Amino acid sequence: MTRRDDILHTAYDALFAAFGPQHWWPGDTPFEVVVGAILTQNTAWSNVERAIANLKRERVLSPRALRDIHPRGLARLIRPSGYFNIKAKRLKDFMRWLFAAHGGSLTRMFRRDLHTLRQQLLAVNGIGPETADSILLYAGQKPIFVVDAYTKRILSRHGLVAADASYDDVQRLFHAALPADVQLYNEFHALLVRLGKDYCQKRQPRCVECPLRAVLPPSRIGVQTSVRPVRLHSQGRR
Repeated sequence: MTRRDDILHTAYDALFAAFGPQHWWPGDTPFEVVVGAILTQNTAWSNVERAIANLKRERVLSPRALRDIHPRGLARLIRPSGYFNIKAKRLKDFMRWLFAAHGGSLTRMFRRDLHTLRQQLLAVNGIGPETADSILLYAGQKPIFVVDAYTKRILSRHGLVAADASYDDVQRLFHAALPADVQLYNEFHALLVRLGKDYCQKRQPRCVECPLRAVLPPSRIGVQTSVRPVRLHSQGRR
């Protein structure tokens, strides 16, 4: 085990002790998780919840209904999520692919091996690595670590990855350090998001109070001494 591996193991234990289980990803069905993964791009999860509530109210939160709904009608329903015309097109493109490749069945889709399915998802318009991996991990229960801006910020600030590290570089670090375990990947990613929101913030990091202060190498931005109350977030996705 390398020093970085040891740091990540210790960091997980410290975060879990500080925050407890995060219960990600909220969603009544795997399909709802897939839709949420696409809608959450560049927006807060609270906005996604409003959009999904609209889809449920109109009874269109199913593969066939989303495939058949007019793009303008879909855009209107998902307006709260922002970039609604772009996201409507992305949802429609995903539905076309799902029916063409897997007969509209997520069950059939998730029977594919992880590598093949990931490559297929990345070929769909508007689905990048983070969205694809969120679908695979949270909807498909596939063992793949999701990397987001919070994760990269935390690791790069403490010299565990380079500031210009790619998505794949960061993901490989976690895959090398941790066993391929769906629940572990799920929980660790959620805990890092919690840390990034409440402590390792972009402009005013709260290093003195950080649960990982004794675990991670010294921050490259210097220790911040401001003390502000923690605003607790609801248990669940962004």
